[in-house]
Amino acid sequence: MSVRSMTGYAAVRRSLQGAELAISVRSVNHRGLDAHLHLPPELERFEPALRAVIRRYVARGHLQVHVRLTNWRRQTPVVLNLALLDAYLTAFRRAAAVHGLQGEPDLNAALRLPGMFEMVEEEPPLEMEACLAEALEAALAALNEQREREGEEIASELRKRNAAVRECAGRMEELRRQVLPAWESRLRQRLQELLQGLPLDEQRLAQEAAYLAERSDISEEITRLKIHAQQVEALLEEGGEIGKKLDFLLQEMQRETNTILAKTAGTGEAGLPITELALAAKAEIEKLREQALNLE
Repeated sequence: MSVRSMTGYAAVRRSLQGAELAISVRSVNHRGLDAHLHLPPELERFEPALRAVIRRYVARGHLQVHVRLTNWRRQTPVVLNLALLDAYLTAFRRAAAVHGLQGEPDLNAALRLPGMFEMVEEEPPLEMEACLAEALEAALAALNEQREREGEEIASELRKRNAAVRECAGRMEELRRQVLPAWESRLRQRLQELLQGLPLDEQRLAQEAAYLAERSDISEEITRLKIHAQQVEALLEEGGEIGKKLDFLLQEMQRETNTILAKTAGTGEAGLPITELALAAKAEIEKLREQALNLE
């Protein structure tokens, strides 16, 4: 399954019984699925069916769906309010009888009374729902094609940056094996300076060196960083709805680089190459996160 971005646009038109349907769909980034439908009043009853269609095609994104209906010949038959007319005639004759008046009610005057006529608008036929759903499906399919093209471009960029992170992790792993002797030598020199020529306690020196090595050991962080980078690559190959999973993995990778930087902060010149590599990896991961936010 292809990787999809969350941005795109598509529009389709359909005809039914002389009416013209125009549907446009625009999608941008969002944490979940947030669909806003803008329908003409006569089509609002079809909204639940249209939302069901959207859920089949889109998992994440802020969608704006606009539907226009033109040339729809709405029939608005006029219906006489017989109940109101009967009430009027009954009231007229009762008043005439009570007051001893002669005369017949004026029908023209009665028909001019407010509410005597009702306009009943004809609703679109059920065929309109099927036509509307098919048009929306076509628009969403076109939208997904565009989002897949953009998604593949983003995935290609992500692979390059993820490869750079893996390379940094590999180089840090090689350097880690080399810095321990340098850190021990640096510790010996500092102790000699402090003791001003007095003999060193080799056992104490070994203990201090071991303590420094333990505090500065970044092997676990490098291992986890490499594993997460492999998982990122696997997700990109898998495709589909991977945006949230990618964001979680990249947060973990960022956390590992921060720990590496914290551990190598006090190791002096010997740890400087590792620090530089960790900073480079951190910069790539931040760019990865920015791009991953665009994926569904």
